[in-house]
Amino acid sequence: MNSGELLKRALKFEDLTKAEGNYLYQNVPTAELMAVANECRLKQIPGNKVGWIIDRNINITNVCVSGCKFCNFHCKSGDGKEYITTIDEYIEKINELFKTGGNQVLLQGGMHPKLGLKFYTDLFSELKNIFPELKLHALGPPEIVHLARKDRKSYSEVLEALVSAGMDSLPGAGAEILSNKIRKQISPGKCNADQWLDVMREAHKMNLVTSATMMYGHIETLSDRIEHLIKLRDLQKEKPENAYGFVTFIPWPFMDDGTELKLKGISNQSTVSDYVRLIALSRIMLNNVKNIQASWLTVGFPTAQLCLFGGANDFGSIMIEENVVSAAGASYKSDAAGIQKAIIDAGFIPQYRNQAYEPMELPSADKKRIFD
Repeated sequence: MNSGELLKRALKFEDLTKAEGNYLYQNVPTAELMAVANECRLKQIPGNKVGWIIDRNINITNVCVSGCKFCNFHCKSGDGKEYITTIDEYIEKINELFKTGGNQVLLQGGMHPKLGLKFYTDLFSELKNIFPELKLHALGPPEIVHLARKDRKSYSEVLEALVSAGMDSLPGAGAEILSNKIRKQISPGKCNADQWLDVMREAHKMNLVTSATMMYGHIETLSDRIEHLIKLRDLQKEKPENAYGFVTFIPWPFMDDGTELKLKGISNQSTVSDYVRLIALSRIMLNNVKNIQASWLTVGFPTAQLCLFGGANDFGSIMIEENVVSAAGASYKSDAAGIQKAIIDAGFIPQYRNQAYEPMELPSADKKRIFD
């Protein structure tokens, strides 16, 4: 293979194969890989703006039957640690969110064996009744598969019921690595790769805003990562014309502190160079996904800032109250002023946005805070 020819094809947004992606990752210097990814980014999204959003993560419950070996957050029903968030707690947390200028919650939680579809539709309806302007970025394919199985409904029926109740968008949670071999080892009770993709396929038919993710740096190979990207790219090709599909892709490294995988000797294998190169390769391989987000929450501001020169165009959320990756060692935190300053310090212009990656007016309180 010839890296120069492959990079020329990348700049034309041609599909590269798994073998070609492997070759680029293993043979092209980081600076060159970043430069090509940055040029692709500028062709897709001209200008100097970097997106960000204010939202709050609220965990519906910590009870989960998925048995993920990378998660310290979940617990089993009846072990004395379980909870289900109450409406009063939601009201308190959402009021705090509104005070920061945000209007979206990332509603996620475990696959609780006793909570069916009606619980979630009732919850979403009640939250929207109390807070009509609230945006619900909620659940993920594993929960959809769980609810479909529990209620004996199709994925589309579950999604339609949730959207009718108030769900605005579907996160790409639980993708991990889209390899059934890997998933059997790290998340044995969670949906398989085909089911994850099938849920997203139905969501795209409904024109539901979705995202895609990857958690890497554990037992997967480089080929597994690239195959993951190709599966996302292939599914994106299927979406109806003008449908949102995957509006963004967000990779983050496995956080290993205290996890079952760590106890078995499997540590986070990701380095700064690895993350920067993965971001760049994601821009090159995912030629039909417009936005690539750098996960500052798991890699820190300096690494995320570097990614802005290598294919990334988004900084994600200030993520008020993140519990899951924090439980495994992610310690980075920021507020609206901090995330804007990090973008500005890198030489870019912060662009507040919504979950569909549409530009929005910056909440006045945060505009004043950063520019005073």
